[in-house]
Amino acid sequence: MNKTAITVMPGYFDRYINLVPNVDLLDALEQQASLESVLPAETMTGLGDFVYAPGKWTAKDIVQHLIDTERIMAYRALRFARADSTSLPGFEEDDFARSAHASRRTIPDLYAEFDAVRQATLAMYRSFDEEMLQRTGICAGQTMSVLALGFVLVGHPMHHARVVRDRYLS
Repeated sequence: MNKTAITVMPGYFDRYINLVPNVDLLDALEQQASLESVLPAETMTGLGDFVYAPGKWTAKDIVQHLIDTERIMAYRALRFARADSTSLPGFEEDDFARSAHASRRTIPDLYAEFDAVRQATLAMYRSFDEEMLQRTGICAGQTMSVLALGFVLVGHPMHHARVVRDRYLS
Protein backbone atom coordinates (compact mmCIF):
# COMPACT_ATOMS: atom_id res chain seq x y z
CA MET A 1 0.00 0.00 0.00
CA ASN A 2 1.14 3.51 -0.79
CA LYS A 3 1.31 6.52 1.51
CA THR A 4 -1.89 7.95 0.00
CA ALA A 5 -3.78 5.01 1.54
CA ILE A 6 -3.21 6.49 5.03
CA THR A 7 -6.71 7.58 6.01
CA VAL A 8 -5.82 9.50 9.19
CA MET A 9 -2.55 11.43 9.12
CA PRO A 10 -1.27 11.49 12.71
CA GLY A 11 -0.19 14.85 14.04
CA TYR A 12 3.47 15.15 15.03
CA PHE A 13 4.36 11.93 13.19
CA ASP A 14 3.31 13.45 9.86
CA ARG A 15 6.69 15.21 9.71
CA TYR A 16 8.32 11.81 9.21
CA ILE A 17 5.67 10.39 6.90
CA ASN A 18 5.80 13.45 4.64
CA LEU A 19 9.51 12.87 3.96
CA VAL A 20 8.73 9.57 2.21
CA PRO A 21 7.66 9.53 -1.45
CA ASN A 22 4.29 8.02 -2.33
CA VAL A 23 5.61 4.51 -2.94
CA ASP A 24 4.64 1.06 -1.74
CA LEU A 25 5.48 0.69 1.95
CA LEU A 26 7.34 -2.60 1.53
CA ASP A 27 9.41 -1.10 -1.28
CA ALA A 28 10.28 1.88 0.92
CA LEU A 29 11.26 -0.34 3.86
CA GLU A 30 13.35 -2.58 1.58
CA GLN A 31 15.13 0.37 -0.05
CA GLN A 32 16.13 1.45 3.45
CA ALA A 33 16.99 -2.09 4.66
CA SER A 34 20.41 -0.80 5.66
CA LEU A 35 20.90 2.41 7.59
CA GLU A 36 23.86 3.02 5.29
CA SER A 37 21.34 3.88 2.54
CA VAL A 38 20.35 7.13 4.26
CA LEU A 39 23.11 7.84 6.75
CA PRO A 40 26.61 6.73 5.71
CA ALA A 41 28.51 5.06 8.55
CA GLU A 42 31.68 6.85 7.45
CA THR A 43 29.97 10.19 8.07
CA MET A 44 28.78 9.14 11.50
CA THR A 45 32.17 7.72 12.45
CA GLY A 46 33.79 10.97 11.36
CA LEU A 47 31.57 12.96 13.72
CA GLY A 48 33.00 11.15 16.74
CA ASP A 49 31.69 12.75 19.92
CA PHE A 50 30.81 16.06 18.26
CA VAL A 51 27.55 17.73 19.26
CA TYR A 52 26.35 20.94 17.63
CA ALA A 53 25.04 22.36 20.91
CA PRO A 54 25.11 21.47 24.61
CA GLY A 55 22.71 18.67 25.48
CA LYS A 56 22.46 17.36 21.90
CA TRP A 57 23.25 13.80 20.91
CA THR A 58 26.45 12.35 19.50
CA ALA A 59 26.43 10.29 16.30
CA LYS A 60 26.27 7.10 18.37
CA ASP A 61 23.35 8.47 20.37
CA ILE A 62 21.49 9.24 17.14
CA VAL A 63 21.98 5.73 15.76
CA GLN A 64 20.95 4.18 19.07
CA HIS A 65 17.84 6.40 19.02
CA LEU A 66 17.01 5.13 15.53
CA ILE A 67 17.31 1.53 16.77
CA ASP A 68 15.16 2.15 19.83
CA THR A 69 12.51 4.00 17.84
CA GLU A 70 12.41 1.25 15.20
CA ARG A 71 11.69 -1.29 17.92
CA ILE A 72 9.04 0.84 19.61
CA MET A 73 7.20 1.72 16.38
CA ALA A 74 7.31 -1.90 15.19
CA TYR A 75 5.90 -3.03 18.53
CA ARG A 76 3.09 -0.52 18.19
CA ALA A 77 2.39 -1.74 14.67
CA LEU A 78 2.22 -5.33 15.88
CA ARG A 79 -0.22 -4.44 18.65
CA PHE A 80 -2.49 -2.53 16.27
CA ALA A 81 -2.27 -5.17 13.52
CA ARG A 82 -3.43 -7.74 16.04
CA ALA A 83 -6.44 -5.53 16.89
CA ASP A 84 -5.22 -4.64 20.37
CA SER A 85 -7.23 -1.60 21.45
CA THR A 86 -5.01 -0.69 24.40
CA SER A 87 -3.85 2.92 24.22
CA LEU A 88 -0.05 2.88 24.13
CA PRO A 89 2.10 5.51 25.84
CA GLY A 90 4.78 7.63 24.26
CA PHE A 91 8.39 7.33 25.32
CA GLU A 92 10.92 9.84 26.54
CA GLU A 93 13.70 9.72 23.97
CA ASP A 94 16.18 11.68 26.10
CA ASP A 95 15.76 9.21 28.99
CA PHE A 96 16.37 6.36 26.56
CA ALA A 97 19.47 8.11 25.20
CA ARG A 98 20.93 8.69 28.68
CA SER A 99 20.31 5.07 29.70
CA ALA A 100 21.52 3.38 26.51
CA HIS A 101 25.23 4.16 26.94
CA ALA A 102 25.72 4.30 23.17
CA SER A 103 29.18 5.80 23.71
CA ARG A 104 30.41 2.35 24.75
CA ARG A 105 29.60 0.93 21.32
CA THR A 106 31.07 1.32 17.86
CA ILE A 107 29.30 2.73 14.83
CA PRO A 108 29.69 -0.58 12.93
CA ASP A 109 28.09 -2.44 15.87
CA LEU A 110 25.20 0.03 16.03
CA TYR A 111 24.67 -0.14 12.26
CA ALA A 112 24.61 -3.95 12.37
CA GLU A 113 21.96 -3.82 15.09
CA PHE A 114 19.82 -1.32 13.18
CA ASP A 115 20.02 -3.47 10.06
CA ALA A 116 19.01 -6.60 12.03
CA VAL A 117 16.08 -4.80 13.64
CA ARG A 118 14.98 -3.47 10.21
CA GLN A 119 15.08 -7.01 8.81
CA ALA A 120 12.74 -8.10 11.63
CA THR A 121 10.48 -5.13 10.87
CA LEU A 122 10.42 -6.09 7.19
CA ALA A 123 9.51 -9.69 7.99
CA MET A 124 6.68 -8.51 10.21
CA TYR A 125 5.32 -6.03 7.65
CA ARG A 126 5.47 -8.67 4.90
CA SER A 127 3.08 -10.75 7.04
CA PHE A 128 0.46 -7.99 7.22
CA ASP A 129 -2.43 -7.97 4.78
CA GLU A 130 -4.31 -4.83 3.68
CA GLU A 131 -6.86 -5.15 6.47
CA MET A 132 -4.10 -5.28 9.09
CA LEU A 133 -2.32 -2.30 7.54
CA GLN A 134 -5.48 -0.21 7.88
CA ARG A 135 -6.10 -1.13 11.51
CA THR A 136 -5.58 1.72 13.94
CA GLY A 137 -4.73 2.28 17.55
CA ILE A 138 -3.73 5.10 19.82
CA CYS A 139 -0.15 5.78 20.74
CA ALA A 140 1.20 8.89 22.39
CA GLY A 141 -2.30 10.36 22.19
CA GLN A 142 -2.49 10.01 18.40
CA THR A 143 -4.67 7.70 16.33
CA MET A 144 -2.35 5.88 13.95
CA SER A 145 -2.70 3.07 11.47
CA VAL A 146 -0.27 0.22 11.01
CA LEU A 147 0.38 1.68 7.55
CA ALA A 148 1.19 5.12 8.98
CA LEU A 149 3.57 3.54 11.50
CA GLY A 150 5.36 1.83 8.61
CA PHE A 151 5.91 5.14 6.87
CA VAL A 152 7.11 6.66 10.16
CA LEU A 153 9.69 3.87 10.26
CA VAL A 154 10.98 4.97 6.85
CA GLY A 155 10.75 8.72 7.42
CA HIS A 156 12.32 8.80 10.87
CA PRO A 157 15.86 7.87 9.70
CA MET A 158 15.43 10.31 6.80
CA HIS A 159 14.61 13.05 9.31
CA HIS A 160 17.73 12.34 11.35
CA ALA A 161 19.88 12.16 8.21
CA ARG A 162 18.69 15.69 7.43
CA VAL A 163 19.45 16.83 11.00
CA VAL A 164 22.95 15.41 10.70
CA ARG A 165 23.48 17.14 7.34
CA ASP A 166 22.02 20.48 8.47
CA ARG A 167 23.32 20.73 12.05
CA TYR A 168 26.34 18.48 12.37
CA LEU A 169 27.97 18.85 8.96
CA SER A 170 27.19 22.47 8.09
